[in-house]
Amino acid sequence: MSTEQPVRSSRGRSGMFRTKTVEQSLRDTEEPEHALRKDLSAFDLTVFGVGVVIGTGIFVLTGKVAKENAGPSVALAFVLAGVVCGLAALCYAEFASTVPVAGSAYTFSYASLGELPAWIIGWDLILELALGCAVVAVGWSGYIRSLLDNAGVHLPLALSGTHEGRFGFDILACALVLLLTGILVAGMKLSSRVTAVVVSIKVTVVLIVIVVGAFFINGDNYHPFVPPSQSAAGGGGYQAPLVQLMFGFTPSNFGVMGIFSAAAVVFFAFIGFDIVATAAEETRNPQRDVPRGILGSLAICTVLYVAVSIVVTGMEKYSKLSTDAPLADAFKDAGHPFWAGLISFGAAVGLTTVCMILLLGQSRVFFAMSRDGLLPRIFSRVHPKYGTPYRSTILLGVIVAVLAGFTSIDVLAELVNIGTLFAFVVVALGVIILRRTRPDLPRAFRTPFVPVIPVLSVAASVWLMLNLTAETWLRFAIWMVVGFVMYFAYGQRHSRVGLEHRR
Repeated sequence: MSTEQPVRSSRGRSGMFRTKTVEQSLRDTEEPEHALRKDLSAFDLTVFGVGVVIGTGIFVLTGKVAKENAGPSVALAFVLAGVVCGLAALCYAEFASTVPVAGSAYTFSYASLGELPAWIIGWDLILELALGCAVVAVGWSGYIRSLLDNAGVHLPLALSGTHEGRFGFDILACALVLLLTGILVAGMKLSSRVTAVVVSIKVTVVLIVIVVGAFFINGDNYHPFVPPSQSAAGGGGYQAPLVQLMFGFTPSNFGVMGIFSAAAVVFFAFIGFDIVATAAEETRNPQRDVPRGILGSLAICTVLYVAVSIVVTGMEKYSKLSTDAPLADAFKDAGHPFWAGLISFGAAVGLTTVCMILLLGQSRVFFAMSRDGLLPRIFSRVHPKYGTPYRSTILLGVIVAVLAGFTSIDVLAELVNIGTLFAFVVVALGVIILRRTRPDLPRAFRTPFVPVIPVLSVAASVWLMLNLTAETWLRFAIWMVVGFVMYFAYGQRHSRVGLEHRR
């Protein structure tokens, strides 16, 4: 089979909004040179989901948001954020069971909204996952340097990264990304086994925090459960939330509205469950197992987040919590440094799986775009032995490793958030459109109450996006402009769907 054979698109659409049929997307997965090996089960997908969501958020964000935004009611903020993610998860589950093809939101968009929207969301996901992986690798490096310092081993400043205006190369972050890239190239089964071991360690640590911490809860620390409201005006200019600049609305901390403001912050601790959808093509029974993996991992993580937030605000008064390592410091203040050290160890170990699964998701989106001709087709070849998209994995792994070596966390972190929310919006809209244009498609999982659930998902995601700073929106817009240039310069002319229209 010629690798440049055109693919059939849906009738009645042409140009930038031509769609690729679900049937053709499924046939593309059978091309020998571009077919991924099916090794994953529902358990593997759930482990991936938990592995990428449970990271520094549960060890750091719980205490930070309790102190600065919501007090003990941060538990309710996690519930609200879980509901927002649950709305998006229901939409992802329908698409992933209907179109079990690598690429997640990119592939879903191509089948429903058209080629240009698909390119935009694919370009967005590449940025989101690359920056997310780089930021996580830098965070992991910080934990490891701290452990090395405690052991009397000190890295040279030039190899410790860029911090507080001091330029340097983060050798540990770079090495981690390259190591995980090698594991991903070696096969999905190996990746899932490594992930399962590491996830079991960090979930055990989280459960220890919950069980042991419960013995140190002081009921007085829960009063007031919803502290009195305080103004939370953002900084001036581009540092202010976009909603503040557009409507003059000033978000508040504490009080009832503080719970909603906190939900906009803790939502980002859930980022990553959608990565499960990128592995649909490598799942043995995707119609059944992908929805289970998406919804199961989200449910587990929500329960763990709520439980940890209840424990940490009960152990120590919310106003006294540290913002750097609140869980570990709460145990130190209770006179139990051993448990504090165990928490730090769990956080460091846990970040490795977050980094690896973000790399996995990024390489699958890139692979899917390459297979469709929107990026060079050379990157859609799979390894003859391991059955993985090794060329795209290695290319992106090296780029992210260099990015992790030179990046600063504070500059790039919020771009990850806006990218994820944008993907949520597109997927929810895609569910509504595909229900109308292809009602005949077999759907192993159906989002309930369509279009109500997708509309609620769009509204919730847009609201959280508006709570991000104007500066974040500006950077996101610049990245999108670059994406448009690349689409019209390369993607539109090399699209396999486009070849059919030109012949």
